[in-house]
Amino acid sequence: MPAQTLPLRPVRGPRGLPWLGNLPAFGKDPLTFLTRLRDEFGDAVTWSLGPRRSLFLSHPQHIAEFLRSRDGAFDVLRIGWAVRQLVGDSVLLTAGPEWRRKRGMVQPAVRPRQVRRFAPVMVDSALGAVGRWRDGDRFDLQREMTLVTQRVVLRTLFGSDLGDRTRDLGAAMAAAERAIATEIRGLPLVLPDWVPLPYRRRHLDAVAVIDAEMRRLIGARRAGADTGDGAGADGGPGRDGDLLTRLLAARDEEGRPLSAREVRDEAVTLWAAGHETTSTALTWIWYLLSRSPGARARLEDELDRVLGGRPATAEDCEQLVWTRQIVKESLRMYPPVWLVPAEAGQGVVLGGRAIPAGTVVWCSQWTAHRDPRWFRDPTAFRPERWGDGAPDIIPEHAWFPFGGGSRGCIGARFAQMEATLLVAAVAQRFRLDVTPKDVPPRVGLVLQPAVPLIATVRARPRP
Repeated sequence: MPAQTLPLRPVRGPRGLPWLGNLPAFGKDPLTFLTRLRDEFGDAVTWSLGPRRSLFLSHPQHIAEFLRSRDGAFDVLRIGWAVRQLVGDSVLLTAGPEWRRKRGMVQPAVRPRQVRRFAPVMVDSALGAVGRWRDGDRFDLQREMTLVTQRVVLRTLFGSDLGDRTRDLGAAMAAAERAIATEIRGLPLVLPDWVPLPYRRRHLDAVAVIDAEMRRLIGARRAGADTGDGAGADGGPGRDGDLLTRLLAARDEEGRPLSAREVRDEAVTLWAAGHETTSTALTWIWYLLSRSPGARARLEDELDRVLGGRPATAEDCEQLVWTRQIVKESLRMYPPVWLVPAEAGQGVVLGGRAIPAGTVVWCSQWTAHRDPRWFRDPTAFRPERWGDGAPDIIPEHAWFPFGGGSRGCIGARFAQMEATLLVAAVAQRFRLDVTPKDVPPRVGLVLQPAVPLIATVRARPRP
């Protein structure tokens, strides 16, 4: 018997300014603003982002209904000039038949069997980084995790490292992320595309670097040439198994391939999503473990028991129960993707109530994951909440770091396996003591630490 629909009863949220609406409060501190909507107003709150009417959802049942109906009932929210410049018309920003066509062509590249083939690349990339570390080393944690995950995504996406070009590409992607963060936090979010702003020029320069490399890679692959330092020679999956080859080989139901521009857009989306979100998740994991000696000790015990000193494999993930619970709890506390918006089309109904066309509907992983109704002591790091026999019943869609419904993240399996394997590879050998101890998140394309986290490497005593 289907669950009964929870009635939607929107209430009016805080009054905003003429034309700007609640944009100043949202831009100043989005996480605090959205938490205020939940705590002071309720589960369904109307507010305004600039001149646009918005509806913010906080109850898991409403969130589930929203996420499941986004394909068809909702249009992609196409505000955010910087994001559109970076990912183009990829599956992230298309809707309707065109979205279904592209998703059907991209999805097979990240099916479970294919993802498992990438496990050796993930572990080898982590071991390559760990092999350079020495007891007492200190480094910027986010930067080090980015180097690891960037190597993973380049090897799985393109079949090999890209040599000297890796540094330039990494710098360009970092510049693009800064531009997106600038836009999300203020007035540029609602300004017309033609308004000349300094960050937009810097963003276009960064995207130009990315575009040039994508053209080179796609052209060389189509011509059958090597695209890096010897495809597959460094332990990557090789050109027969990498994601770029699969994108170029994909055909829709009518036998049509993706165009060069479409391949570019999907490759950049997979690249951005595949390394930025995972490197951020890993940064928060080490931060939380540094503050939780008991959880870290239990992690080390599990790794010693299950792996016995050997590198982890995809088959080990099922046995690394505590490791996966650490990943899941970290994604609860600091979800890299923190906000899901969509624009209501004609005839949208949520919770039995008609939603006016053009309304922007939002839900936030940050506020849902930290709602005290669903998570006891929500600011505490407790991986045991996800274990068998845990006392609290967590509703479906109270935890949704990868979105949900048909438009959920296609790389969710890839990301979760990668995080599990990379945590295992590092924690088998080292402990990372992270300072400072108390760090707020900074809102951008993903939810990163607001200040650099410095990790001190401590060699683990051998069991």
